Amino acid sequence: AQGHGAKGDNIYEFQIEFLEPVEPKPVCRVTQRQLNITVQKKESNWWERLTKQEKRPLFLAPDFDRWLDESDAEMELKEKEEEKINKMKIESRVPKDPFKHLKKGYLIMYNLVQFLGFSWIFVNMTVRLFILGKDSFYDTFHTIADMMYFCQTLALMEIVNSLIGLVRSPLIPAVVQIFGRNFILFVVLGSVEEMQSKAVVFFVFYFWSIIELFRYPYYMLSCIGIEWKPLTWLRYTAWIPLYPLGGLAEAVCIVQSIPIFSETGKFSLGLPNPLNVTIQFSFLLQIYLIALFLGVFVNFRHLYKQRKQHLGPKKRKMK
Repeated sequence: AQGHGAKGDNIYEFQIEFLEPVEPKPVCRVTQRQLNITVQKKESNWWERLTKQEKRPLFLAPDFDRWLDESDAEMELKEKEEEKINKMKIESRVPKDPFKHLKKGYLIMYNLVQFLGFSWIFVNMTVRLFILGKDSFYDTFHTIADMMYFCQTLALMEIVNSLIGLVRSPLIPAVVQIFGRNFILFVVLGSVEEMQSKAVVFFVFYFWSIIELFRYPYYMLSCIGIEWKPLTWLRYTAWIPLYPLGGLAEAVCIVQSIPIFSETGKFSLGLPNPLNVTIQFSFLLQIYLIALFLGVFVNFRHLYKQRKQHLGPKKRKMK
């Protein structure tokens, strides 16, 4: 190596004849203070000394921070062997799942189909917005509803997957999100024609689709052990603005539907005489409006914990 010392620039070199064979390619690392060269033994056993010559060269000095005597070396090898044996025992106890590949294939296909469905919704709505402008707001339901029906009905499988242990996702956040969306889609929008031409439908569908554009491909790649960091960041970051906006759009949708259900009396429940009391569905919608914000809070908290787990600082294990 060429270096600058007390006598100016010089070429430095040295030779060491080791006691036993070593790997031919050492690993070199240059720092601001020193040059580290790591030489690996060909066989992991104890050496009586470093070099073939009995007297240690004058320029060599031991690094006591990394020094191991014979008992320490034997203990380290013993611990490694025990760790390997324990790992083999644990692996042998875990029963092999004969349907592992079938389950993985199903999850990949499910996430792929959902991704394609929500991608179609997002692209279709975006193109129509650029071509028609604000006019696209008022016929969103009639253009997009069939595909949204398909995707949200298929999303019920996420609850089933969690119940049978196919995925490790918590059950409650999945139930809150999927049943909340399906209530808006099938009951509030699907059953009342007056709501289907409202501009708020565009924002509800648009926010739903954008969130899923990152969620489903992330899960699909996770099934095959691939992690793409930009996608991971988007998966656990994009929901921060989109999720509250989606919840707000759903709330506006509920508020706009309450007068319609009050006038029509649709889904209202009339109790038999002598009570002669009618439970207005519009009143239930007001209660649901409160539950909607509680559901947003539950899912927001769940997603925040997931974000800290995947994007937070990694904790170092103490030895």
